[in-house]
Parts: sequence; C-alpha cells; structure tokens
Amino acid sequence: MAAVLATLLVGCSAGDDGEEGGPANIRATVISTFRPGSNETRFGSLEFVGGLELSSDNALLGAISAIRFRSDLRHFISVLDTGHWLTGAIERDDEGRLKGISDTRILPMIDRHGGTDAGRSGMDAEGLALRDDHVLVSYEQYHRIDAYPDPGFEISPPDGTLPLPIPRLQLRANRSLEALMIAPQSSPLAGGAVIVTEDSRDDEGNMLAAILDGPLSGRFTVRHDGEFSVSDGVFLPDGDLLLLERRFGLMHGLGVRIRRIAGADIKPGAVVDGNVIFEAGTREQIDNMEGIDVFRAADGSLHLILVSDDNHSILQRSLMLEFRLRDDDLVSQN
Repeated sequence: MAAVLATLLVGCSAGDDGEEGGPANIRATVISTFRPGSNETRFGSLEFVGGLELSSDNALLGAISAIRFRSDLRHFISVLDTGHWLTGAIERDDEGRLKGISDTRILPMIDRHGGTDAGRSGMDAEGLALRDDHVLVSYEQYHRIDAYPDPGFEISPPDGTLPLPIPRLQLRANRSLEALMIAPQSSPLAGGAVIVTEDSRDDEGNMLAAILDGPLSGRFTVRHDGEFSVSDGVFLPDGDLLLLERRFGLMHGLGVRIRRIAGADIKPGAVVDGNVIFEAGTREQIDNMEGIDVFRAADGSLHLILVSDDNHSILQRSLMLEFRLRDDDLVSQN
C-alpha cells in the first residue's frame, strides 16, 4: 500500500468498501500502445502485447493487490486489499490480444473465525499464491499468511496458516507482507513459499524476506535500491525471481520496474539483489502497479501480466497489462 498518497486521495474516493458481493459486470477499454503517441513496443527486456483499463458499476471493483492465473491461462484469482476475492477470465481477440474480462465475481474474504472484515485492517490482503490444493494469501497490518482450501476458497475460512519466521515487531504496519510466490518444484527451494516485504527493513536498510517452508526455509533480505518498494513477485520456470517494484508518491512521482534476482542466490542468510530488466514512468500507461504473474504462451514464450491498485480513487485506474519477456537465453533454456 502506498499509504501517504492514498491518504491524500481518500477524499477523491469513488469506492464503497461494503461486504456484499457477487457477479460483477466489468467493462474493458483496450490499451493498444504502452507509450501514448508511440508505436514502440520494446521496453527493456519486455515487449508490450496489449492491455485493458477496467471499470464497473460495482463499487467493489478496485484496489487489486495480486493476481494468479489458473493452468488454462484464462481464469484468474485476484485479491483486493479491501478484503475481497475477484475471480474471472480474460478474453482475447483474433490476434490473441486482451479484449475483455468475463465471468467475474467479487466476494468478501472469510477470516479464520468465519466472519468478514471487508475494508478494514484485519483483511488487508496483499500477496497471493496458488499451491496444490490451497490458495495462500498474505496480509498486512495483522501480519500473517493464511491458506484457503481450493476449490472452495471463496466461501470458506482458511484451514491453516504458514509459519512466519520474521518477528512481527520488525514488520511495518502498512508496508509488510507484500509479495508472496511459490518457487518451482525443480529449483533448490523445491516448491517453497517465499515472502518479501514491501518496505520493512533490517538495520542495514535491506528489505526483510523469508523462505517459509521447504528444504531451505529461513530468513534472507533484499537489497533496497532507491525510492522503489516491492509490490509483488513471481518465479520464472528457471527459478529466477522477478520482483515487481513501484514508486508511488508526490515527491518522486509514479513509476514501476522489475528486478530479476538469480534463484540460486535465494537462501537463508543471503542479501540478494538483481538487475532491473524493465522500468516505466509517467510517459507510459501505468498506475500504481501492484500485481504480477507469468505464464508460458502457446508459442513457448513467457508472458507477464501486471495489474494496478487504483485505491478506489477517481484519480487512478485499474489496469491489466500484458508483456512478452524478450530474453532469448531464458526462452531457449525452458
């Protein structure tokens, strides 16, 4: 959460953090160019494929924190930081570009006591991961990683919680358990869950992180660099980690970048860093970019989907952007 600017924008809010939910009719406006007025498609290691700006008469739409796609590459699960699930499917045109969203539902998340706390600090959902028969969700403010049964997560309380090796007193209330991802089973982390904080730092100024389970469970840190904070992450098939980072504030303006961290570097006690493979700012079609996922397309290339958190503000947008990862070495290895 970008607390400072979001607080300033609260008077412009057009949302309603109510607890009721159900089917949601989502309108999609196609974004054909990433940089308005330019036909350029290559941005760092990414090639822009297409995008959507999402809107709805359902006031619950917005505040998208994370997204994960099912194996059919159409259906997705998202969490909203207002304590809601957003599920649906993407639609494509004849050229394979994003053209719309269908089958959407927005439902309140159920807590471990069987109740809902939509729009309040107890259900500030930020990170999301799919593993086996569970949907894992990380929460800020009331710091935890809960496991929901899958199928049935939309109507069920969590049936478990993952251990958190980071002392809760070291976690900042609104800048903590932001990025949650599952390492490939074939990697040294052997399918372990990994968490990286948004901007909770150790004494050296590095961001706190942890491998939550598996053969290499333990704490590590991520080098903090500049004015960017972590908003999500996803592992590539080769085991490398892509960290999505955003800049969102009045002082430095709006920005997004992706840092690629070698999977072999992620281990207990390590301080990891990586190269920036993509960066964009106010010249491009971005907003408060909060979520990222990766999948392999039919042609074998790796595609990234990025989504934004509009903070339920009329000054911001809910975006879904698709890129192709133009890393020939990576594609040839997988």
